[in-house]
Amino acid sequence: MAATGGRRGVRAMGEMLLRSQQRRTVTYMPRPGDGRPRAVTLLPGDGIGPLVTGVAVQVMKAMHAPVYFEEYEVSGKMDKVPNEVMDSIRRNKVCLKGGLATPVGGGVSSLNVQLRKELDLFASLVHCFNLPGLKTRHDNVNIVVIRENTEGEYSGLEHEVVPGVVESLKVITKFCSERIAKYAFEYAYLNNRKTVTAVHKANIMKLADGLFLESCREVAKKYPAIKYNEVIVDNCCMQLVSKPQQFDVMVTPNLYGTLVANTAAGIAGGTGVMPGGNVGAEHAIFEQGASAGNVGNERLVAGRSANPTALLLSSAMMLRHLQFPSFADRLEQAVMSVIAEGTFRTRDLGGTSSTQDVVDAVISKLN
Repeated sequence: MAATGGRRGVRAMGEMLLRSQQRRTVTYMPRPGDGRPRAVTLLPGDGIGPLVTGVAVQVMKAMHAPVYFEEYEVSGKMDKVPNEVMDSIRRNKVCLKGGLATPVGGGVSSLNVQLRKELDLFASLVHCFNLPGLKTRHDNVNIVVIRENTEGEYSGLEHEVVPGVVESLKVITKFCSERIAKYAFEYAYLNNRKTVTAVHKANIMKLADGLFLESCREVAKKYPAIKYNEVIVDNCCMQLVSKPQQFDVMVTPNLYGTLVANTAAGIAGGTGVMPGGNVGAEHAIFEQGASAGNVGNERLVAGRSANPTALLLSSAMMLRHLQFPSFADRLEQAVMSVIAEGTFRTRDLGGTSSTQDVVDAVISKLN
């Protein structure tokens, strides 16, 4: 009997091990390529950008992530992104980026917009969620804002009709509207999300936003398992600050997405902790999710107290995009653990820690 029981125990343990291996095989498929580290273009950017991208590189080295960086100095004050930088991003397909300052007024174009248009990074994705241990006004916030990135009010079609009168054109196309709607529904489907909400102003801009809504409705019919809602953008902002838990995945035209993502980020913990990326069919740029309002904050730069959380979590998104999910999981868990413990926090989160203090704590968790 003892021998029989022992054989059963060994058999049960073997079956358990086999099931565990099968789960791992399904979860982490072998990545394509020849096994060498992947090249990533690095743009430190302006203001706090060099500080937070520098520590992101430090963390990648500490965890032996299979990536290496081709670094280029680019400033928002430049007239255009240098050709060698564009060639690097096209070659590597992936870029990690700090904030690029855009001068206000003066007819100077945004290099951020230029990158998105030239690389056709049609989808901006910002994940706004409560981090464990970080107290905010609202709990249970977990919103993904997916924004059309290439047209709308950001088309750059402006001219002065007569002195003192400027005309700015908003462009909405069926192709781009359907493309971003499909991206949003595919994201929801693949990530077990339940609802997609289209944000619009079709009650006033009946043709432009009306076309965006028609496109979203057509795509929604192909995903019957996902609930589809619509909300006018001004009502959306009010609903966000009063009951953000009602939103899941939000799909928006260009300008509304900026407003909605930054509002959701502020609700969930601030721009310093929200990851994001700009994704196209062939290329992707990962950066701080919500607008880097403190890009040029000299006090943060001088005090070396910029919050690296957003860029570290964006780096985890990048690792997952590169099909290195175990490295992405390790990095996310280490960052979340440091935030949850609350010992090391930068000034924007109510602490006194420096950027390096937070990074050292993250590396300690990785080890």
